[in-house]
Amino acid sequence: MEENEIKGIIEAILFSAGREVKINELMSALELGSEEIIEILSQMKSDYENSSRGIELIRIDDSYQLCTKKKYYEYIYPIFDKRSKPNLSNAAMETLAIIAYNPRITRAEIETIRGVNSDGTLYKLLDYNLIEEAGKLDAPGRPTTYKTSKEFLRLFGISSLKDLPKLPKYKLDSNRQIVIDELIEENIEEQDIKEENLN
Repeated sequence: MEENEIKGIIEAILFSAGREVKINELMSALELGSEEIIEILSQMKSDYENSSRGIELIRIDDSYQLCTKKKYYEYIYPIFDKRSKPNLSNAAMETLAIIAYNPRITRAEIETIRGVNSDGTLYKLLDYNLIEEAGKLDAPGRPTTYKTSKEFLRLFGISSLKDLPKLPKYKLDSNRQIVIDELIEENIEEQDIKEENLN
């Protein structure tokens, strides 16, 4: 089978599915190995990015999906239900960030970090399908743990949690508060070192 025909079949599968399709599903349908499928998908992803087409190919963990390009959102938005894009408050974004950087975290741990009750925010994130239950913690009361969902990856345009920005290193004072001054000093020192290396 020619490469262009394989690309056409993959495009037809992804378009028809309307969801993320796992690599092993494509392997089964095309009777090809994972390396060959991934190589063709990479070429297709590049083709979509370098053309003026309205769709793009995104990777979500071990799956791929055809989506509309983000830059055309303002044109698509009026056609569809306005509720389809979550309207996230600062509290929801804060909670979502905590869960993204701490998979399998409990509600109590989230509330300890935030310092406020997070029940309502968790329900909202669950309702938007941005987080999901990750099982029960082996601790008294067996509290539920949470992790981000594939919808989270799709919404924020990342392939996996490994693509999240690195968090800065921080220090805690005797009251277990982050020492901002030291963080600022470290950043200044790092910038000075970079500038010296450039000169």
